Amino acid sequence: MAGNVNLHAASKAKKDEFYTQLVDIENELKHYKTHFKDKVVLCNCDDPRVSNFFHYFSYNFEALGLKKLITTCYKNQNRDLFSQNDSERAIWLEYYGDKNGNRVPDPEEIGIHYFNGDGDFRSPECIELLKEADIVVTNPPFSLFREYVAQLIEYDKKFVIIGNQNAITNKDFFPLIRDNKIWLGYGFKGGAGHFYSKYEDVATAGDHREGMIRVSGVNWFTNLEIQKRNENLILFKKYNPDDYPKYDNYDAINIDKTSDIPVDYTGFMGVPITFMDKYNPTQFEILGICAGNSRLNKFYGIVPYTPHPEDRGGCAVLNNKRVYSRILIRRRQLVQYQQPETELPMAAEKFEKY
Repeated sequence: MAGNVNLHAASKAKKDEFYTQLVDIENELKHYKTHFKDKVVLCNCDDPRVSNFFHYFSYNFEALGLKKLITTCYKNQNRDLFSQNDSERAIWLEYYGDKNGNRVPDPEEIGIHYFNGDGDFRSPECIELLKEADIVVTNPPFSLFREYVAQLIEYDKKFVIIGNQNAITNKDFFPLIRDNKIWLGYGFKGGAGHFYSKYEDVATAGDHREGMIRVSGVNWFTNLEIQKRNENLILFKKYNPDDYPKYDNYDAINIDKTSDIPVDYTGFMGVPITFMDKYNPTQFEILGICAGNSRLNKFYGIVPYTPHPEDRGGCAVLNNKRVYSRILIRRRQLVQYQQPETELPMAAEKFEKY
């Protein structure tokens, strides 16, 4: 929670200097390597000389088979990681790979160019670079995340970017999730990321790291196909009406944990947004979201909904109490029942008796 408090406070103040660790970039992008061959990669929210995104792609240029790497900087040429974006000119770099055979991106191999403007990703100059790119990979300003994603969709770009998981509930972003235009990547360990930042870290978790801030609920978002997206969620619980009550205002059962989704239920279900980390579009269908905006559900007109005094325009209500955001889903296919491990010893004991 404290990590999110820091995130929201920084967002309100438009302070976006959160820098991604190289190890987190490596852990995520190792799953996408086949996508990068012969592609132009753009990192358009990075100071290229301190960016770990530039480091990763420049040092792995040949291994990935890249065609070209472009990184842009928002009015910042200072080596100080936390400079105030107050330098006089913004720059962008382009790299075509190793020329002298030492497998290192030497300064003379990197083309340095100056923007006429401030290097903002929305500027005409940066948009021209975006048009040239095949795949965009970066950690965009979280205060501009929705606008940033909208631009990527407008220009039909492939991408792997970092954002807050709560973006899923946004009325502009959720339809992209629902319509399978964006999905979650492999994510950060423990559902939290550590970023280099000058902001105070008041998170209560025990894994503090000096000079860094711990932000809960961050994830990678992408529209590149990955193996994880095609893996069925293994379920083991069976439906009964006592354990799975229906909402007061939706003809759907409530589920508090993704692992509690019943293996044998074919009706409508309300699941937490953490479900998206396990979502397989061939196994489940997303219908809408219960998050105080019923327009996202009525658009489909599938899930029966009755307005309730407590639902604030669409939140799920259970026993006259609002439930935190729920994604409405239904099953596309039934999966094989998997017996819980706790039942195995008992089953073995019965077998031995006979």
